[in-house]
Amino acid sequence: MSFQYRGLSAQLTRHIVTPEEVQQQLERLRQQNPRIASITNRPSRLGDELVLDYAGYCDGKQFEGGTAQKQTLVLGSGAFIPGFEEQLVDKVPGEEVVVKVTFPTEYHAKELAGKAAEFHCAIREIREKTPYQMDDVFAKEVGRCETMEEMRKKLTESLQAYTDERGEMDLQDRLLRQAADTLDMEITQEQIKEAVEAQMQTLEAQLSQQGLTLDMYCQFLSTTPEKLREEAEPGAVQSIRREEAIRRIVEAENIQAEQEEIARACALICQQNHITMEQLKEVYDAQLEAAVIRSVLTGKAMELVRKAAQVTEVTE
Repeated sequence: MSFQYRGLSAQLTRHIVTPEEVQQQLERLRQQNPRIASITNRPSRLGDELVLDYAGYCDGKQFEGGTAQKQTLVLGSGAFIPGFEEQLVDKVPGEEVVVKVTFPTEYHAKELAGKAAEFHCAIREIREKTPYQMDDVFAKEVGRCETMEEMRKKLTESLQAYTDERGEMDLQDRLLRQAADTLDMEITQEQIKEAVEAQMQTLEAQLSQQGLTLDMYCQFLSTTPEKLREEAEPGAVQSIRREEAIRRIVEAENIQAEQEEIARACALICQQNHITMEQLKEVYDAQLEAAVIRSVLTGKAMELVRKAAQVTEVTE
């Protein structure tokens, strides 16, 4: 069978966002964004958020990394050294407190491990977190809307746009898989091995961003790196076929990556990673440029396959 990427058939199921789904999202936003009010009529208690300055001393000398200004701390969160937060309970704004603690013996800074220390703290503010009511105040302060009705309307539109975009991406991916399945190609074990290793490197990078290692991940799933590699092979084969399908489409259709398209892709990278274009330029080497161009070509190839397909749309 010859490679076929035009005239493919698929079904696009469009999900219409329901009022119940909008309500669930509103509830999530309410839980994730408590109302924070400054407290002046009572002392601090567990659960309060403090804003404080502090300076740490060990053996009578101020130590590096033990000083902060306008640091926020939720009492009872366990974010600081054991015993620290409890000594800031029942205090008031403007009060200065000397907190005495002992660093854990396994503390990451070895020069402080197991030692007694004092933190001279100045409490700037006490804040209390309370849940919003589902009212216009919530709409204004969290949703940046004048009324709850307006917030529901905008949230419905946003969720629908997101759902439609995800559905379209899924459709294009399925069409590309169909095209890849028509390829007449042989895949070597070396190619599979390289693709699997690429997937493992991506996994390790993602875990690293969460402060995890591959060994920790394997322990959590009761598996091994070797087992993960074995399980990754089918996906690696599909990835190889997908990349080859894109390469052939790009070549057959003479698809080019225009400069303005590359610029838009770079702008998207900046937006997704919360960096400026100047920061991106500092790391923009030949390898990254090739990846950006490849993403542009991939997008154009998938769009071509989508436009040339026979798509039946149904609504659920």
